[in-house]
Formats: sequence, C-alpha cells, structure tokens
Amino acid sequence: MTEPETRLWYHLKDRNGGIIFKRQKPFGPYILDFYCFAAKLVVEVDGNTHDEDAIVVRDTARDAYLTRAGLYVYRVSAGDVYRDAYEVAVRVWLFAKGRISGET
Repeated sequence: MTEPETRLWYHLKDRNGGIIFKRQKPFGPYILDFYCFAAKLVVEVDGNTHDEDAIVVRDTARDAYLTRAGLYVYRVSAGDVYRDAYEVAVRVWLFAKGRISGET
C-alpha cells in the first residue's frame, strides 16, 4: 500500500457504524484499494500521476469495468488524505452509509 492508502486505512479499518472495508481486494484483473461489499463501493486513492494521459485512460477503462460489474468507484485525492485522513474517512463512511441505505 502507498503512504496515503496506509493513512486512510488506519481510519477505515475502525468499522465506523458497522461499515466494513477490505483493503487491497482482488476483483477480476484489478486490485481495489478499498472495498465495501455492503455498499458495492470501491474507494481509490489517486496520487498526482493520475492526471497523466495514460493513467487517465487506464483509470477510465478500469472504472467502466467495475461499473459494469455493479460497483461504484469513489476516488479520493492522495493530497486530501495527507491533509486530513480522518476527514476523508468520514466522507467515505458517509457515502458508503448513503449507498447502503439507498440514499445515493
């Protein structure tokens, strides 16, 4: 795991409100940074290389594959994680909770 992934995992592993995330979850040809089965939610931490054209093309194809499989991809910035990993984790938990309850 990258440093920002490790920082975010420190908070996501706490199972806030019973929401369970798995880290480095294999799915088809991909490894998902974090995955919440109950919310069918993939959380990806994007560093600055994700702005490069080749990476954008790869991420677009990956997201399309995951979407066809019925998953939702929620991307967070590595910079945001560095600034406040707990705040990012709260956003992720709230989003997952909304998906589980059918609000999002």
